[in-house]
Amino acid sequence: MPEISKAYRILVAHFSQESNRLNPRPADEELFVVERGRDILRSPAGVLKGLTETLVAAGANIEPVFSANGGAGGLVDHDFYLRMREELLGAVRRIKPDAIGLDLHGAMGTTETPDAEGDLLQALRDVVGSKVPIGIGLDLHGHITRRLLDNTDICIACKENPHTDFVECGQKVAELLIQQLEGRLTPVTVSARVPMILPGAGETGSGPLAEIHAKAREYAALHPSIKDISIYNVFRFTDDDEIGQVVTILSDGPSADTSSIAVDLATRFWVERERFKDDLLTVDEVFERVRSSPDKRPFAIGDMGDRVAAGAPGDGTILLSAALDGYPGLRGAVPITDPVAAARAIEAGVGATVALSVGAGFTPGFTPRLVTGLVEYVSDGNFIVEGPVGEGAHSAMGPSAVVRVDDRIQLLLTTTPADTTDPAAFTSQNVVIGNLDFIVVKSGFHFVANFAGLATPVLVNTPGVGYYRKHQFEFRKARFWPEHDIANPEITARQHSISTSLG
Repeated sequence: MPEISKAYRILVAHFSQESNRLNPRPADEELFVVERGRDILRSPAGVLKGLTETLVAAGANIEPVFSANGGAGGLVDHDFYLRMREELLGAVRRIKPDAIGLDLHGAMGTTETPDAEGDLLQALRDVVGSKVPIGIGLDLHGHITRRLLDNTDICIACKENPHTDFVECGQKVAELLIQQLEGRLTPVTVSARVPMILPGAGETGSGPLAEIHAKAREYAALHPSIKDISIYNVFRFTDDDEIGQVVTILSDGPSADTSSIAVDLATRFWVERERFKDDLLTVDEVFERVRSSPDKRPFAIGDMGDRVAAGAPGDGTILLSAALDGYPGLRGAVPITDPVAAARAIEAGVGATVALSVGAGFTPGFTPRLVTGLVEYVSDGNFIVEGPVGEGAHSAMGPSAVVRVDDRIQLLLTTTPADTTDPAAFTSQNVVIGNLDFIVVKSGFHFVANFAGLATPVLVNTPGVGYYRKHQFEFRKARFWPEHDIANPEITARQHSISTSLG
């Protein structure tokens, strides 16, 4: 635990959303879970939890402003973003903190800017000047821009995908902030960028990503001045001229080695670029696997194209239709975002039989499905995440209903896109996972950790705006491999603002 010489006033806040510009539904205030003041300390999760608990344990006085969690979705409504930004800036002017610690995502864009965090951090820096440290903890899928790095003293990411180490990320931000306040750290950040995205193989536990992270740990162990190496695997649906894989190295004071290390790690992405591929099953292949492998049931089927966890609307019906039409012996649960159908089922009430057109209300090209079923359960759609990814976080699906179709498929109709990466999304709605053959989850990676021991994970190649396919989407600003023909890029290091010791 870092030692402190006085009870520093440290302002903390959480403002997070991963913005998929291809989702036609803007993310307004309705799609955020917002808490204010000391309410955010009752049951914090992720970076906010690690940040606040570490600061309190060290003896700092924390000043909580708000927690606004939008998960993943469409571009944030710019007016809502501006209101939240001004609320944060107003708190900074009023409190005059010694330091600022933030839980952000890194890939939040609004209907007017693709770099919301960069805009927010520049606005904060304009208010507090250069002498107040700003530390942020990010998702490793952050869109890391020069503006973001130039306006932070401490910028680090989680290191694991699935993201099971957000709390540790927050702890590290807090520890480094205190070291800087105490004059024991002069943070200097160097970054290197390569113009490419990862078309697949995004898990950090295996494949090329595991190798790059292992090399980063090796470098850190050899250089005591290095306090953090973060590796950002850019969110694939941002359209900005700074898109790319980014490596950042935070050292105590300038280092002669960090630039070459950052370039080496970034270059490894380019050298290994052809290895970043996913091995996905077709819809028929995944249901044949469920049918032919009773010993491995239930299966958790990751709906890659309609991933709410990647900002898709969650209104796809292809897996529901496949299960109903082609696999009559299988029992399952399928979530679909459909506020109209959810409202109709709720209005009819538990025990009623309803005929509904479900899905395809947001994503272009999707087809709705006509179903008739029994309303089994209705709720406000709120639950607490229980698994290691996001443990303790408040999640909101909006008013929701479970409709049993064909006496074997439980259709979870939600008003807002449901974060079904966690079993609690289903169990909170009286869905008994152990009684099923499969569960559809609108996630690609995080659900694997949260469903461990409960279901066999499998990924399916489905249409939608939640999965990158070359030339499927238009990019006006961004140029990156493999979307564009990129010759061998010149990968260089850039040093960002040098902070001075404050002790």
